[in-house]
Amino acid sequence: MTLDIASDPIDLTAALVDIPSVSHDEETIANEVEAALRALGRFEVLRVGNNVLARTNRGLPQRVMLAGHLDTVPIADNVPSRREGGILHGCGTVDMKSGDAVFLHLAATMADPAFDLTLVFYECEEIASQFNGLGRIERELPDWLAADVAILGEPSGGLIEAGCQGTIRVRITASGVRAHSARSWLGVNAIHKLGPVLTALQAYVARAVDIDGCEYREGLSTVRIEGGVAGNVVPDEAFVDVNFRFAPDRTVDDAVAHVREVLAGPIADGDLGFEVTDAAPGALPGLGAPAAAKLVAAAGGRFRAKYGWTDVSRFAALGIPAVNFGPGDPNYAHKRDEQVETAQITEVAAVLRAFLAG
Repeated sequence: MTLDIASDPIDLTAALVDIPSVSHDEETIANEVEAALRALGRFEVLRVGNNVLARTNRGLPQRVMLAGHLDTVPIADNVPSRREGGILHGCGTVDMKSGDAVFLHLAATMADPAFDLTLVFYECEEIASQFNGLGRIERELPDWLAADVAILGEPSGGLIEAGCQGTIRVRITASGVRAHSARSWLGVNAIHKLGPVLTALQAYVARAVDIDGCEYREGLSTVRIEGGVAGNVVPDEAFVDVNFRFAPDRTVDDAVAHVREVLAGPIADGDLGFEVTDAAPGALPGLGAPAAAKLVAAAGGRFRAKYGWTDVSRFAALGIPAVNFGPGDPNYAHKRDEQVETAQITEVAAVLRAFLAG
């Protein structure tokens, strides 16, 4: 096929959805995106793996980055796309081929934007971070990620979602002594040792904090518990996994210290293990940056905090103000009935067009 990126972004979304691109299988869609951008003739285009990069170099005072991932979660009988009234159905309609379509459409139809543009379409966002194409670009081509503001086309309901939460996962482990449950006094139950941890987590009151007009609500939750040998055995090993989603005014170290503080009683005597198994920093909203403020104005001043972690964190770590802004209700992401309102695709395209026009 030949991708017509100057077409209506609704039709372009459908065309992108109709190209299967499950993580690690993005070659076909990357080929199409690369060819379409090269055909425009006004972008420097670079292909690295299944990552497609394009930028203008017009010497303008500010640069805007438009970034979106090309991959989707596994298809669930929802490709090809189908349209019913004002709804477009299909894998990736929300996460995030409608955002990609808007970016490609604007690149094709705006010959003279007020900013230099960088477009980054990358692979493997939906799987382990070690495969994420942005990470490879950051390591190998860091100059391509320079910008005054980055817009990530993640679904945000057509509102600007600023920054993102950070996340850590901690594993609390307990050891005991195995015994027959008929003679339980001869053993030490590892699961029972975790009781005070669960009690402390159940009593936890989460913080809400306002940053640049965005309210971030934190959450500290048990997400997994495991233990037990058999129905007649006192278990000698058990663990609980705890996930802390924290506001971006905390660093990862702050977040770890906070979880230790919350669990200080249960872990005080050193009988329980405490291990951080995963961590990613959050991203501050950065809405005070001039280019970001212009985007907020173009969106009618509508913005909110982003709940969850996204790749805006990578940009924030590079000192680039970044927001999530794309069509679609994020609650439909990864679902069998994934769908996007077509009017929202049109609206996001109009807002970004006004912003890029200056």
